[in-house]
Amino acid sequence: MDLDVGAVGQAVSTGAVPPGGHIDELLSRAYRHAERHREGAVADYIPILAQADPEAFGLCVADVEGGLHELGDTRTEFSIQSISKVFVYALLCDAYGHERVLDVVGVNNTGLAFNSVVAIELNDGHPMNPMVNAGAIATTALVAGDTPERRWTTVLDGLSRFAGRALEVDDEVYRSESATNHRNRAIAQLLGSYGRIEGDPLAVVDVYTRQCALRVDARDLAVMGATLADGGVNPLTGERVVSADVCRDSLAVLAASGLYERSGEWLFEIGLPGKSGVSGGLVTVAPGKAGIGAYAPRLDPAGNSVRGQIATAYLSRALGLNVFASDPHVSEERNP
Repeated sequence: MDLDVGAVGQAVSTGAVPPGGHIDELLSRAYRHAERHREGAVADYIPILAQADPEAFGLCVADVEGGLHELGDTRTEFSIQSISKVFVYALLCDAYGHERVLDVVGVNNTGLAFNSVVAIELNDGHPMNPMVNAGAIATTALVAGDTPERRWTTVLDGLSRFAGRALEVDDEVYRSESATNHRNRAIAQLLGSYGRIEGDPLAVVDVYTRQCALRVDARDLAVMGATLADGGVNPLTGERVVSADVCRDSLAVLAASGLYERSGEWLFEIGLPGKSGVSGGLVTVAPGKAGIGAYAPRLDPAGNSVRGQIATAYLSRALGLNVFASDPHVSEERNP
């Protein structure tokens, strides 16, 4: 899609975000710029998601110093959906290490839809990356615990620590997804046939479905993103959630595959690791600087929030967040 950023220029990336007042001003501009876009459609393949207000729009920037900058419907809750994948992946990398997780779940983009079965078969049952459903299910299957309920407790506790508050499951979303997740069940059973999942594949899918049904808001996503940006330390609670090495690995995977088959375009235009969810959430991470959380339910054909992408593109340029935008001949003082 055309990530319309209007007339905003590309600010050069520096070691810090601008002062808070400047962030607030640019956040307001980004919000107003994206708000006029009404392209896309609310997801309806999960029945409960079709009930979302298409006009809802929240935008939040959380910097690594603990500053929060919010506008719009930032406290409207929605289900986290696929955004959960990156944070469960980070928890697993922290628990098992770089090599073990890489052996089970790859890091290359499939170039196919997020729920593709073909990608599994083409790679002899090896999931290509943890951001597509096959890789995410294989990742969830690795969570420590001798029962599905204990695995779920580990997931819930870990994602809550990323958000800095106790998260809860949206039972209505969980029931709706459980009644329609036939493809995920098939993916899990296929992975089981290749020996990529130990135990009951359907029990793994149940844990995965619950993690996707966790309720969050745009502020939560910004804080979760800022925790990855700050080397694994939640900037609001001061708690270390994962190691800095895990953050590096997780952000590398996001950069490659976070926006599914649009990941290359996203990185080219915005230059930051990001992850979308079909409920309209979008988290973006500026390493060492900030996390951006957005909520806007209208999606493009790949399942990514339209307004969220446009607002994030604007902020990336205006705040100088793009990790590829550097110029040794331009001093930090000249950045807008």
